[in-house]
Formats: sequence, C-alpha cells, structure tokens
Amino acid sequence: MSLALLFPGQGAQQPNMLSTLPKTPAVTEVVDESHSWLEHLGIATSVDDAAALHDTTNAQLALLIAGVACGRALTKDHGLTAQFVAGHSVGAFAAAVTAGVMTLGEALGAVKLRSDLMKDACSKGDWGMAAVTGLPTRTAVQLVERVHTDEEPLWVANVNGSSQTVVSGSVSALREAAVAAKAAGARDYTLIDVAVASHCPLQAGTAERVKAHLAGLPRRPVAVQYLTNTRGRSVRSADAILDDLAEAVARPVQWYDATRLMPELGVTVAVETQPGHVLARLNAVNAPTVLALSMQDNGIDTVVARARRPR
Repeated sequence: MSLALLFPGQGAQQPNMLSTLPKTPAVTEVVDESHSWLEHLGIATSVDDAAALHDTTNAQLALLIAGVACGRALTKDHGLTAQFVAGHSVGAFAAAVTAGVMTLGEALGAVKLRSDLMKDACSKGDWGMAAVTGLPTRTAVQLVERVHTDEEPLWVANVNGSSQTVVSGSVSALREAAVAAKAAGARDYTLIDVAVASHCPLQAGTAERVKAHLAGLPRRPVAVQYLTNTRGRSVRSADAILDDLAEAVARPVQWYDATRLMPELGVTVAVETQPGHVLARLNAVNAPTVLALSMQDNGIDTVVARARRPR
C-alpha cells in the first residue's frame, strides 16, 4: 500500500465537527494542544460551533485542527504510514504539519494570519465562490472571461476535475456566472460556504504577508512527499512547501493535476480526513485506479481496514 492523506479546505466545515472526530489518544492530544494555542492567540476554543463557523478565521482554524487530529489518529493510533500528503486550500496547512514542516502551533498562527488577511482583502464589497460542475475546464474558463469586468471581477479559483471548476469573485459576478453556466449546459452551480474570494488576484497582498511570515520558520526535514496547490506537483523540500502555502491563496488550486499525478507516483490508497468527502469523490473520478476513502462517510475503523487490504 502507498497511502496519500487528503485534507479538505473551507466549505467542508460542519457545526461541532471537532466533537465528532474519532475518540483516540492522538485526537485528544491534538484538540487539547490546539485549545492551548487558540487561547494564546486570543481566540475562543469553541471555533467549530454553528455561530463561530460563520467567521472565516474560525472555520479555517477548525479545519486545520480536524485535519491534523485525523492524520495523527490514522498514523499514530492505527499504525498507517503515509507516503504522500495533499491539502486543498487551507487543508494544505494540515498537510504541512503532517509532513513535519510545521508544528501545530506554527500552523495555527499562520492560518489565523492568513484568514484575517483574507477577510481584510474582502472587506470592501460582497465576495464569494461557487463550484461549476458539468462543463469542461476550457468552457468554464471562457465563461469566466466573458463575465469578468474590472468593476465586478470573476476568476478561476480551483480546477478540481475535468468537469468541475470553482470560480471566485464578487457576488454580482457570481450571480451572472450562475445564469451563464446554466445556459452553457452546466449540470450544477453551487455557492460554497465561504464569505471571501480566494485563490485569485484579490489576495495578492495576503500571499505576500503570509510569505514573509513563513520565512521566519525553521526549515525542517520533510517526512513525506507533498502535492502542491499551485502546480499540482510533488515536492519534498521545506522551502517548496512553505512557498506553496503562501502563494496558493492568490493563485488557482490545481487539484486535478495533483490527483492525476497520484497513480504515476505509485499511490494506491487516498484517505480524506474529516469532515470532508468531496476530495475522495473527486479522486475516485480523477484517478480511478486509486482507492479513495472518506473518513466522514466510512468511519476510521472501516477506512483503516480497507486501506490495509492488498491491492
């Protein structure tokens, strides 16, 4: 078995999701440590309650904690060994912690800075993101180009699959894109549960500030291969990973490329941590020879048992 751990990004959050994590020693340890760090950062520890999750910072911090906790439950408590990690958007910080590049405390501090800056970048106007499903990437890109204006911008934010593209922009542009997507034959157009526009030029300043912050971290050995957001490629150096963490907020996520690369790298099993299941479903389509499992849908015991079966 060659295992990849997948960490979901914003949009996957659910109320009280930290209390539904597996009841294992590693999970308890991560959640307890995270509470200490949240208090140090001046943040209430109830980041995952329903009201708190409306705030971008709380949602991203809760997803980071859940991802790290699940990763450690799989590796420390159940003895799985991951050879690869990949995180979608803020999930990349959980991937970086699992790869040994950052400590949990460093990641929580960086994600708080990142999410606060993202909110600041979107403080003027109404912004959001939406997933367009059922259109080829080229068609979705052309749709974005038609809708985009300087006054009401729209950008490609994520290329998740051959027929799923996430767009990011002003609420007005997103409404116009919904009409255009339907006219173009899209199977679905769904607004994502975020209050910011990410992975677009609007966040260029955020990327610069996060890059400067991460430059102060020590460079540690990397324990596993990390699949980047910005290029969809495998890297194994702390500098490359930290650069990806900084730059991705202002650039489209190339998730389709990363998942298609997995079989070439020898990945046989991909496990998505709680609370997500979209990445596992995308993996099943993008890389059908890789067994894709979601902890959210299957539970940790079933995931571990299926991952260990010979393939």
